[in-house]
Amino acid sequence: MRASIEWGVKDTYSKTDPVGGGAYNPMREPRYTEIASFMRAPLATSLDQVDIGLIGVPTDLGVTNRPGARHGPREIRNASSLMRSFNLGLGVNPYELCRIADLGDVRLSQRYDLEQQVVQIEAFYAALHAAGVLPVSAGGDHSITYPIFRALGSKSPVGMVHIDAHCDTWGEFFGSKFTHGAPFRLAVEAGVLDPRRTIQIGIRGGQNFMDGIEFSKSHGMRVIFIEEFADLGVDKVIEEARRVVGDGRTYISFDVDGLDPVYAPGTGTPEVGGITTLEAQRLLRGLRGLNLIGGDVVEVAPPYDQTGNTALVGASIMFEILCLVADSNFPRKR
Repeated sequence: MRASIEWGVKDTYSKTDPVGGGAYNPMREPRYTEIASFMRAPLATSLDQVDIGLIGVPTDLGVTNRPGARHGPREIRNASSLMRSFNLGLGVNPYELCRIADLGDVRLSQRYDLEQQVVQIEAFYAALHAAGVLPVSAGGDHSITYPIFRALGSKSPVGMVHIDAHCDTWGEFFGSKFTHGAPFRLAVEAGVLDPRRTIQIGIRGGQNFMDGIEFSKSHGMRVIFIEEFADLGVDKVIEEARRVVGDGRTYISFDVDGLDPVYAPGTGTPEVGGITTLEAQRLLRGLRGLNLIGGDVVEVAPPYDQTGNTALVGASIMFEILCLVADSNFPRKR
């Protein structure tokens, strides 16, 4: 029996037209219609018929400068209406492989208490993990990944492919250790992230202190700075990522500031000279076949991009991760 939460899942993609009768599939209706759920997947009211859950975590209480990522999940949901069901790059239709549903947002009753939010996010994902539901999430700032790891890595630490401009292994910042610059330091110290099975890709930008980078390196994380990324090329970086994480349980965490701000200006800490969207898609698709247990897209801050392009990029990356997780855990009949 799967653990239950206070929501549930609305039957399947096909249903009866409540007005005219007959079969009706909202995923095949025009993309400007219906409720803007993640990828137009059905909304959930239980976990009984869910294999992969799409979740929003609308908080940016952990940012160190520009807020706005709290609006990320809503705008990514809206932009994700533009996603279709078949991924041409991977040759995968995730909806044919497993049952996917939008599980709504993490319920955060403490909107001004970052430490309590960490507790509530962990509890939410622990319930999913106990139910065997694989999470693919939209933040929110990057502080959300630490409590997710506390849930997924409670029994054994996970590995990670991390795309970002920053290592996010810094220490305490102005009296708080739960910032968006610290999730992976906290996860390593808590024993829920294996640093020797962690690769950080696209790191760049100026630094006021080297504490985070030194932590990553001294604990065995593989750090690929953007200069090395450019020298190696995408294919070699894929090989290195696969070597580092091996065949153990692995999570993908994608901060949109890993991309050049030309492609994703709507983020709190943009850094020029980043990865292109095509390189990001190729990199992710090269992770196919890894033992993937979930992933997230974070730091989409819509107020800084009135065009909506950053939210579209976030939705597109989230779709790539969804397809990878589905293909890894529910392989097609060959």
